[in-house]
Amino acid sequence: MVVDDHPMWRDGVARDLSEAGFAVVATAATGSEALTRAAAVRPDVVVLDLQIPPPTGVEVTARLLADDPASRVLILSASGEQADVLEAVKAGATGYLVKSASREELVAAVRRVAAGDTVFTPGLAGLVLGEYRRLSDTPGSSADPDTPRLTERETEVLRLVAKGLGYRQIAERLFLSHRTVQNHVQNTLRKLQLHNRVQLVRWAIEQGLDDEL
Repeated sequence: MVVDDHPMWRDGVARDLSEAGFAVVATAATGSEALTRAAAVRPDVVVLDLQIPPPTGVEVTARLLADDPASRVLILSASGEQADVLEAVKAGATGYLVKSASREELVAAVRRVAAGDTVFTPGLAGLVLGEYRRLSDTPGSSADPDTPRLTERETEVLRLVAKGLGYRQIAERLFLSHRTVQNHVQNTLRKLQLHNRVQLVRWAIEQGLDDEL
């Protein structure tokens, strides 16, 4: 589903995705339209602008994922401001592209988000990881001693996830199949009772796993 209040931009994105082989099941111009239509069509991926008529893109992201935790949200915004990026990610967005991205970058981002990867416009991934690292250094953020135990392989995969590598990159690094890496990540999410890779990266940073390797 594509959500943007500018008709030409919304239609252009929908057309580009359709031509790339995606099924665009709905479009919406406002936050309220997005929530209503998402409830009806249950999209796998929502490409969402932040600056839309109420509720805002951040609010829509949070409510979409509360209703359907398996859904993925890719923000496509004119803003690359730190505050906007972090608010979107904290709401649960699994990707963030600025609108200067090319058609090819957009299509690739939707494919990766659909596969469960986190995707950010170059430069934004470091910003997000830096913020999570800062939060993990604040008082009261120490690891829970009752944290579920991960296998050695799950921990190895998680370290690479925390460094921002995609499934295929991890598979090549560890000489595993793409499907095996996906299974390890899903098992880890289930053990830790997390919903997506953004939350998983934050957890890994809090455990200090990104400083290893």
